[in-house]
Amino acid sequence: MSRMLAGAIGDGVFKVVLGAAFAVGSTWLGEVFGVPTWLMVIAGAALLIGGGIEVVYVRRRPMATCLRLMIAYDIGWVVASAVALVVAWQGGTAGGEIGVGYLTAAPLALAALLVGAAATDVQPSATDVRPPAPDTSAA
Repeated sequence: MSRMLAGAIGDGVFKVVLGAAFAVGSTWLGEVFGVPTWLMVIAGAALLIGGGIEVVYVRRRPMATCLRLMIAYDIGWVVASAVALVVAWQGGTAGGEIGVGYLTAAPLALAALLVGAAATDVQPSATDVRPPAPDTSAA
């Protein structure tokens, strides 16, 4: 298993674990983030679903597609977190909703894009393919 594949699977597993934590600790985390418990439960379910689909489909899609989608997801997470922090620092009350809202919508979008991506046969990268050996039988 390549390091990239292991990392991609790890990314999905992280989402599953985070989703389980959100669902189990929804009351306490809801208070910490200033959001209703039901939103934490929905975010947990979305993370569980999205992460599970990511773990399954990462082996069925070209790694380049998976990497682009994961990079876009992570950039979105950083931007949403930064916006949520700015809102909170300025005394707003919507910071939690912004962060948790992203963690509700983005995993489902990532999962939909992975499922909808071209279901091509995953070919090994050029560095994994060995050139054919020269035919030395005809002398």
